[in-house]
Amino acid sequence: MKKEEFYILKAIAICYKPYLKPEEAMVYCNLAHTQLAKRLSEFGIYKNESGYYKREDLDLMMSGSNAKLQLRASSISLGIVKK
Repeated sequence: MKKEEFYILKAIAICYKPYLKPEEAMVYCNLAHTQLAKRLSEFGIYKNESGYYKREDLDLMMSGSNAKLQLRASSISLGIVKK
């Protein structure tokens, strides 16, 4: 098996895993380490206890929709009445 074929098979396998290691998340999102860390903190995405990222959260981040924190904040009612 050639080196290129190995990397292609690994990339395909990453797409079907429900949880990704930080290195796999960088490949999946096509971002460098610092760029990925910045985007993850903006979207409120953190590693689980085992040190893995949830692929569904990464998909949400890459889709360009609102961050999970923004979605939660918009659903909170503060009880403030505007006059």
